Amino acid sequence: MAIETVRGKRVVVRFDGRRCIHSRNCVLTHPDVFVPNVDGEWIHPDAVSPEEVALTARACPSGAIRYEAVDGTQVEPAPVVNTVRTRENGPLAFNAPLRIAGVEEGYRATLCRCGLSNNKPFCDGSHAEAGFIASGERAPNESQPLAARDGALAIDPQKNGPLQVDGNLEIVTGTGHTVDRVTRTWLCRCGHSANKPFCDGSHRKAGFQADGA
Repeated sequence: MAIETVRGKRVVVRFDGRRCIHSRNCVLTHPDVFVPNVDGEWIHPDAVSPEEVALTARACPSGAIRYEAVDGTQVEPAPVVNTVRTRENGPLAFNAPLRIAGVEEGYRATLCRCGLSNNKPFCDGSHAEAGFIASGERAPNESQPLAARDGALAIDPQKNGPLQVDGNLEIVTGTGHTVDRVTRTWLCRCGHSANKPFCDGSHRKAGFQADGA
């Protein structure tokens, strides 16, 4: 699926359907810009101000929607705090300057944690059809504030194993409570860990298979 590029008078919107998890933030916030259930053109950047387009794009957790000003003066800023949110019964939603498997992937991405996506390491919605159950809430680990809370975040899927994450990161529940603060961690992506979102080695017993380093 090719990336759709729609150029308005002041802002350019790009949509990558391979990344979309149908959170519907875009069509619920601005159905005049992102028009649902129509044939043909469905993205209309000039329907609202560039600032509103930017805010709506930045609410897209998967990074499927990106934007930039036509003249290049406005681009998405890097987050002040790197976070990953555990979505209830769903994926890991990262917001950070992301380098995933060695590729720069912008500031937003939702990565599979059910083990069933056909687009690993990205989520493709397979968790919903499979009835994956994993709470977005958990008791916090004791942790100290990080010396820095931003900066590059490297995510390296391990072959047949977890996501190795290096960089400043706050792990946050779906309701916004901080679970842990880390500079290196391993997050479950097989769906079997008893210590989600962290890996506990269950991928070996489960026979999980996925490409990686």
